Amino acid sequence: MPIRTHPRRFVPRFHWELLACGVAGHALVGTDARTVREQDRVVVREGAPGTRWYRCVRCDSWLPLPAPDAPAREFVPGPDEIEVPRRGRALRDRIVLRLIAIDRALHFFILGALAVAIFLFIDDEAQLRDHVLAALTDLQGTFGGPVNSDHGIIHDIRHLFSLREGTLMKIGIVLSVYAVVEAIEAVGLWMGKRWAEYLTFIVTVSFLPFEVYELSERFSVLKVIALVINIAVVAYLLYAKRLFGLRGGAAAEAAARDADAGWEALERTTPA
Repeated sequence: MPIRTHPRRFVPRFHWELLACGVAGHALVGTDARTVREQDRVVVREGAPGTRWYRCVRCDSWLPLPAPDAPAREFVPGPDEIEVPRRGRALRDRIVLRLIAIDRALHFFILGALAVAIFLFIDDEAQLRDHVLAALTDLQGTFGGPVNSDHGIIHDIRHLFSLREGTLMKIGIVLSVYAVVEAIEAVGLWMGKRWAEYLTFIVTVSFLPFEVYELSERFSVLKVIALVINIAVVAYLLYAKRLFGLRGGAAAEAAARDADAGWEALERTTPA
């Protein structure tokens, strides 16, 4: 009887290299060489007369281009002359970590602006109180809402004016410290530092319970988005970056990253 086999289910894979090449362009080698040798077949091959196939050393795409009319060099650069760009896990980590760094930079600017606003508010609280409260009362009455509502942004602003100066100062200091921590995270992640990954993980995890509590008290789409992003950041750092020794730790993460990089990776993935 014939043996039945089920085909493997196709699982689409996101290629970070294609994203990078779409932004920065393909990284081709030897487009200015007069002669293509057999030893150059890893990066360039002769095609139809007057045409060559060039391999992008980032995304592995093969592109047909005409041979150069005025070659600037005799031979295609050798492995010791080619700087292979980031690819594979190294490229993925660079893109994801920098996206997280941008998110943390936004946190820094928002928290820093709030801290500055609180400190300025403390200095001018007496002058601002009567004018702002009167404007809020007129505004809420204009839109037909209750003047003494116990919820909403107007209630929050009224509550802010009821806080003592010492309490506001403490809130401003906490926001300032948190903003500085976010700035340190952003710089470290942008530079790809391992310590920044641990710092980001610890800070993000420590604030998850507060985000869940805030969401349970008052539902908001922005709060849900922020919570989902932070959970994704924690999962990525813990699983993909192998923090705290998970899945082999830093040594296994470096080995997996190095396996996708350099000339050896090009040779290993070169088609026959």
